Amino acid sequence: MDPSRAHEIAVAVLEALDGNRQRAPFSSALQGLSTRDAYAVTAELRRLRTGRGEAKLGRKIGFTNRNIWPEYGVYEPIWGDMYDTTVHDVAPGDRIAVMHLPEPRIEPEIVFGLRSDLRGEVGLADVVDALDWVAHGFEFVQSIYPDWAFKTADTIANCGLHGALFIGPRRRLVASDRPKLAANLSALRISLYRDGEPVDRGVGANALDGPVEALSHLVKVLEKDRLNPPLRAGEIVTTGTLTRAFPVSRGERWSTVVDGLELPGLAVEIG
Repeated sequence: MDPSRAHEIAVAVLEALDGNRQRAPFSSALQGLSTRDAYAVTAELRRLRTGRGEAKLGRKIGFTNRNIWPEYGVYEPIWGDMYDTTVHDVAPGDRIAVMHLPEPRIEPEIVFGLRSDLRGEVGLADVVDALDWVAHGFEFVQSIYPDWAFKTADTIANCGLHGALFIGPRRRLVASDRPKLAANLSALRISLYRDGEPVDRGVGANALDGPVEALSHLVKVLEKDRLNPPLRAGEIVTTGTLTRAFPVSRGERWSTVVDGLELPGLAVEIG
């Protein structure tokens, strides 16, 4: 993609997000917009956001849950950057602000912190060894495109649909956790509630067969990317929704129960 066109799209994305406005998908005017083009926009968005004082904290992986692919018409995982303005720690019962995002939806996810770089040819054991901590979090995705209608390249250009991430208590990993971590995360079960009523259930395997597997996938994707950097020590990575994504409204209370791993559920009120 021509650098000036990537810049033009990145500016339009930020204007929409900053103003909580929506617009037509870029693919509707740019026939043939590819995922490679869209990741050029990702690089330009990072340049613009860090240039105005935001610090990149990590990545989000999206569309790892194959069960939701037909709902959105996206049939492959994507990723986007996360920033100190979009990533927050959260305590049970906290009131959170997400209604500044266009058409926000909630996604319960597994989140990792990296203690070492991840790049090159890696196996699942290498990925697990690179982890510092694991947590459960809520990612709030957003769509600057009305009614969540878009093509895959549009989702990438729009920050990977990332709006905000709220991270629960972080479980620091010790040596005894690591041998079975991938399998345990794949097998975990999660229940999602709105105002105390169950709305969906999921399992860790919904995220590309497991959160560790999803992270391994991202490492391989980034290895082929010449515009965006590999994963570095200290980055935070959220690995994709374990249930369907649901629209949220002000005043709602969303909560989860996690079974099969020593991670507490979360409870937040939409402010």
